[in-house]
Amino acid sequence: MPILEKIVISDFRNIQLQELEFSPNVNCVSGNNGEGKTNLLDAIYYLSMTKSAFASSDKFNFRHGTDEFSIAGTYRMENGLSSRFALKMSSKGEKKVKRDDKPYGKVSEHVGVLPIVMVSPSDISMVSESGEERRRFVNAVLSQMDREYMAAMQQYNRLLLQRNKMLKEQGPDRSLLEVIDMRMSMLAEPIFQARKRFVEDLKPIVAEYYKAVSGDSEQVDIEYESELFKAPLDQLLEASFDKDRILKYTTAGIQRDDFAFRMNGHPIRRYGSQGQQKSFLVSLKFAQYEIMKKNYGFAPILLLDDVFDKLDMGRISNLLQMVASNDFGQIFITDSNKVRMSGIVDKLTQDRAYYDTVSGSFTRI
Repeated sequence: MPILEKIVISDFRNIQLQELEFSPNVNCVSGNNGEGKTNLLDAIYYLSMTKSAFASSDKFNFRHGTDEFSIAGTYRMENGLSSRFALKMSSKGEKKVKRDDKPYGKVSEHVGVLPIVMVSPSDISMVSESGEERRRFVNAVLSQMDREYMAAMQQYNRLLLQRNKMLKEQGPDRSLLEVIDMRMSMLAEPIFQARKRFVEDLKPIVAEYYKAVSGDSEQVDIEYESELFKAPLDQLLEASFDKDRILKYTTAGIQRDDFAFRMNGHPIRRYGSQGQQKSFLVSLKFAQYEIMKKNYGFAPILLLDDVFDKLDMGRISNLLQMVASNDFGQIFITDSNKVRMSGIVDKLTQDRAYYDTVSGSFTRI
């Protein structure tokens, strides 16, 4: 499994220049809010996924007054050898990713090489906001595990852009649209099947983790909602053509899929308390971790940002025991309360490292 041994971060968020070495087991990062704990975890995430776990636009990732940031990490890989991964982003929008000084043909080729799972307070947007956040989650997981899924998504999105552009024209070419519809339909089917399988795999594991985290007896469930359960996409697009032409955008397709989070048959958003929602989201991310571990044959890197603050100590201890007792990989944990964090982590493993954070600087303690 890839283990992050060392990272060098330059001009990312509030981190000017930091070089850090890590424990292969548990790494604990403490410090007051706003000092940069989350930025360190996001830099690690960025190096795996080539994008931030939070900011939708890269312009928020440059340190104030700079026009370039870089993140480089040395990982011990599954074969026991070390590899160095380096990523550089310029304000002109140019992103370069290299492995051992060799550039990738496409940036997307790197996604999935360093599997990663992040649990953070911002996950609450998956419960409270539109289906876009839930689709983003599913796409991020499946893109790490399945290159064909990621390629199909990229091609589908390109065709969708093209189709929407044509719909804005006066009297769009119907025969050309039919060709696009057929190609979109061919791409949508494997995406639909992959999402369906993923939700089926996810449901029982989320339920198991929820029971462990919450100790509650509510039944939690995830329901995949897609128009493709009714008909293939080319038929749906043909049926919605008149509506699409009036609205000037595509109203049918997998870009409208959703994943309904339910508790005792009701939407969690409306019926779950804040504590229940947080317990569900933590369970969802740990289920993702479990599925990715099974898929890869080793544990992904796990980033836990500020989770101790959101759930009571007993529940968090339960969770970490479940992970730690089951062949876990490298874990990074942030918490503003150093005493609380060490109280939990010291019971888990002797192999851990502690870091203190002040204004984007990290000191091993």
